[in-house]
This record gives sequence, structure tokens and C-alpha cells, in this order.
Amino acid sequence: MSVRHISLRSDNMKPILEVKNMTMDFGGLRAIDSVDLSIEKGQIVALIGPNGAGKTTFFNCITGIYTPTSGDIYISPNGESDKQERINGLKPNIVTRKGLARTFQNIRLFTSMTVLENVMIGCHAVTKVGIMGAIFRGIKTKTEERFIVEKSYSILEKIGLAKYVDELAVNLPYGAQRRLEIARALATNPFLLLLDEPAAGMNPQETMELDELILRIRNTEGISILLIEHDMKLVMSLSEKIYVVDYGRKIAEGTPEEIRHNSVVIKAYLGEEIGEECDA
Repeated sequence: MSVRHISLRSDNMKPILEVKNMTMDFGGLRAIDSVDLSIEKGQIVALIGPNGAGKTTFFNCITGIYTPTSGDIYISPNGESDKQERINGLKPNIVTRKGLARTFQNIRLFTSMTVLENVMIGCHAVTKVGIMGAIFRGIKTKTEERFIVEKSYSILEKIGLAKYVDELAVNLPYGAQRRLEIARALATNPFLLLLDEPAAGMNPQETMELDELILRIRNTEGISILLIEHDMKLVMSLSEKIYVVDYGRKIAEGTPEEIRHNSVVIKAYLGEEIGEECDA
């Protein structure tokens, strides 16, 4: 049976991700309004809210696609207070190299490439051989390329996609494409994996498999998870802490049990008792 809730935090550790008073403006529109969020080492945390609440914008700020208008984003991969680093304004590829990897709400695979090649691209995002090495293909380059192939195949085995290794990504079933995006993200060696609606479009069987996969990634790889998700049953099952946003503002945070019965959260979801959906 999978371990659902673990804690790797001690009292003298910093959060691995700490967002303080983050605001994001687009002209006269305030998409994120002074939001705080933190994730401890080993946690699975969910960010939920109605459509248009600012969740994906929040992800885009953390991963360098947008530079926040104000506020601070700090990372500390091992929770070490003396190694906390501010990452505001860094380019996405630099943020990836620092250990934050993400998937997208709309699948972004290289559909004309094989499953293995898609994962290899994730590995190449953090490789050390430069342009000259790629041109002259010395021993170091060939050794690294061999390592990338072996690592990519190993990740596919862990994700349960090894049987598709030589298949074009476009030919994969929908649920397998979602898992392939996660595999490519894992290839960048993240300490924090950000999943943007990973269960979107999945059938119940695929969602159940995703639930087990996310737990396995946390429990066996030691990778913390931050996910955006509308499937409340998945959110309540997986998460140790939940943040709720509405119109760009944080309206609640707490354990699944606290969020399930929070009247402000229920109102934000147009009167739907999210606990009922979770228990269905």
C-alpha cells in the first residue's frame, strides 16, 4: 500500500519553495494579488480555484515564463536556510536547471518524435556538453549521450511507458501522453514537480493510475509536488495541504478536511459542496 502522507521537514528547515506577497499585473488587470504559498520537503500540495482564478498564471510566475510585478519567490532544494535563493525574473531554462519542472494544462509533446526522444529532450535541458561538444562529438559527448539514453529508458520504465519506447508520441493513448509529459519533466532532475491539471480529460481508470504515479514519484524519488487540479477526489486523496485562490487572491489554505468544509471555499465553487464530490 502506498504511503500517502510523509514529512521530511525538521524544525530548522526552510520550505523548498516559498512565495511571499506575489502580485502579477497585466496592464490594468491584476491576475495574482499578494499571494503567499510554501511547500515543505516531501509534501504534495494542491492549488485549486474556479476557472480564471489565476492558478496557471501563478505557475508561470514561479517557472520564469512571467516575472511577477512584485513579491518574492525563494527556493531551497534541500530545505537548508543558508542556501535559500530568490529566483524572480530568471529565464525558464535557468529555473529548470535549478530544479523546478512542470507540465502544462494543454499537452506539449513533440508529437513527431518517439517516446524515448521526448524524454531525452528533458535530459538535454540539464546536460553539460556545449555546442562545440555537439559539433565535434568527442568521447565526453558520446559518453553523455549514452547516459541520456539509458536514463531516459529508466524513467520510462518507472512511469510504465517502456513498451512505447519507439512509438511516436502522437500515437500514444491520451492518458499515456499525459504520463509522458511527466516523464519528460522528471528527466530534468527536479526537486519540485509542478503539474498543471494532470488529470484533465482522463477517464476514471487513468485518473486512478495517475494518483498512484504521483504518490510513487514522491515516495520513491523524493520529489515534492505542487499541482493544479479540478478533480476534487484526486486533490483530496493526494494532498497534505491545499491553497485556494479566487480572482487572483488566496481565500483559504489548510488540510483537505479543513478545505472540504470551508464555507468561503464552498461559496467560491458556486455553492457546490466539494466534500460531496470527494466522497462520491
